[in-house]
Amino acid sequence: MKPELQKRIVDYIDRQLVTYQDIAKDIHARPETSNHEHYACGRLAKQLIEEGFDTTIDVAGHPTGFDARYTTRKGPVIVFLAEYDALEGLGHGCGHNLFGATSSLAGAALKRVIDEIGGEVRVYGTPGEEGGENGSAKGSFVREGFFKDVDAALCVHPGDRHSPTIASLANDPVDIVFHGKSSHAASAPEQGINALDALIQVYNGINALRQHLPSDVRIHGVITHGGTAANIVPDLAKARFYLRAATRATLNTVFKKVENIVQGAALQTGCTYEFGLFQNSVDNVVPTPLFDEVYRSHLESFGQKFTQHQGIGSSDVGNVSQVVPTLHPHIQISGTPIAAHSQAFKEASISQTGLDSIALGAKLLALSALDLLLDPQLLQAIKAQHAQEVAKQTT
Repeated sequence: MKPELQKRIVDYIDRQLVTYQDIAKDIHARPETSNHEHYACGRLAKQLIEEGFDTTIDVAGHPTGFDARYTTRKGPVIVFLAEYDALEGLGHGCGHNLFGATSSLAGAALKRVIDEIGGEVRVYGTPGEEGGENGSAKGSFVREGFFKDVDAALCVHPGDRHSPTIASLANDPVDIVFHGKSSHAASAPEQGINALDALIQVYNGINALRQHLPSDVRIHGVITHGGTAANIVPDLAKARFYLRAATRATLNTVFKKVENIVQGAALQTGCTYEFGLFQNSVDNVVPTPLFDEVYRSHLESFGQKFTQHQGIGSSDVGNVSQVVPTLHPHIQISGTPIAAHSQAFKEASISQTGLDSIALGAKLLALSALDLLLDPQLLQAIKAQHAQEVAKQTT
């Protein structure tokens, strides 16, 4: 039974490949940033409706998010995560045009066999992975309960090599705003309250804090507004920072320390302040090695192999990985090393190698999901290992 189901999945992906490659090309040609991905969302949702999914657009507080479901008799619930946002000013320099098409095709292929084995297939369209306006939508999907009944989540990210799911950093993107009082800086400086001075104190305070932080913590930011005229005491100053750490528990501590610095700067200068997240917080990715081994076995059956991925950053896939076993490996779209968020990556995302990765990625995801549906013991082992890996974060 299993080989026949696998063949049907693979054959369906081969037959539908051109359709999904065209979708990836169209999305690449129309780059859209967080919560403005109206074309990409509509294009993928329309295709999933044609594939027979019950699809809803505008979910979890995101107008460009979607929830596509196909349910048969009782069984495990499998979710494929689709990303399709672009980078501001660059376009698809992270390959999300491929990401969304690959996950959608994997879901459509698994749907072709789900009636016979039972369960539910979903594709979640999650905007703004790159951040931005109401960014990191997977955090909203988790918070709004979209994963409460889910057994496993799968996706694959474009890269310059095949590599397994890796841990990533939790990330709290924060805005810092100080309000002071303007005055002429020469004739009446004593009547002013300098918001920029407060912000500079925060910069200095964070620099001093770094000496006393664990090595996995990263803090980086920019001043986005520091005044308008040199002879006027600035009554408004703004900055944006990313606070990162290897675990959510560590980051929560760092967040409080930085907030204390902001409070102290306000007290020193007499300013009032605003401090908080400007989008969803991002949790660290928790890999489940057994899940990656399932994916690896299929990767090797297609004559490919893993190499170690060296980079580290943050992804809202981490929010999902905190609550359900989550597969998030990288798939090769370039024959040479390329940096993410670069012009070279943007070009690879529309190259023939990149477009061909949709077929391989969809097959690997759908076949891995099929293994979980056919083997309850394997699924339970993955869920048990996931629980152990999540628990390690607090021990």
